[in-house]
Amino acid sequence: MDGGSGLNIMYADTLKGMGIPMSKLSERSMQFHGVVPGQKAKSLGQIALDVVFGSDKNFRKEKLTFEVVDFQSAYHAILGRPAYARFMARPCYVYLKLKMPGPKGVIT
Repeated sequence: MDGGSGLNIMYADTLKGMGIPMSKLSERSMQFHGVVPGQKAKSLGQIALDVVFGSDKNFRKEKLTFEVVDFQSAYHAILGRPAYARFMARPCYVYLKLKMPGPKGVIT
């Protein structure tokens, strides 16, 4: 979770681990700052994927667009402000949880 980020980021290793070929990326030559300290990061492309939160009885599914980057991280993906806006989610950084409205109540 990164409420300061204007991007949703996914790492190339994560995409590979999901069995999604790099040929599925839409071409884009975007550069951005702040992910790798002191360096520009270049996107390999974009991909839109369904993201689901909740349980089988109370869930939300939205399509999010991720910038795919090719460097190492301890994370699989970073959800930024675009994800929060799409899910109408409120982050709690103390507990590292998101709260969002669901069809049958709040999803945490």
